Amino acid sequence: MEYNCCFTNDGKWFRYRAAAIIVEEGCVLFAKNEIDDYFYSIGGAVHMGEIAEDAVKREVFEETGVEYEVDHLAVIHENFFNDNRGSLKNMDCHEIERVNINIYKSA
Repeated sequence: MEYNCCFTNDGKWFRYRAAAIIVEEGCVLFAKNEIDDYFYSIGGAVHMGEIAEDAVKREVFEETGVEYEVDHLAVIHENFFNDNRGSLKNMDCHEIERVNINIYKSA
């Protein structure tokens, strides 16, 4: 069983996320789900013991069905979500996100 690098404690939620900026034909790919009212970068939680680069490749494949290669690290940033709606309602969220540039499909 895989465990995500995240935890919840007393109404507070933290996670380590790996995401991708996927650029094809001059367009950037984003995702949206039926619960939340915003778009977000393709990606998800890093599993315990998983390298972030492997996590982003796994998440991109899970969400798109296409295998991409990581070109380079773009940015590491920190997000705080308050007054949340949707799937994170009533949670104070803190997220560390590593974002890679994925600009080409695997051969």
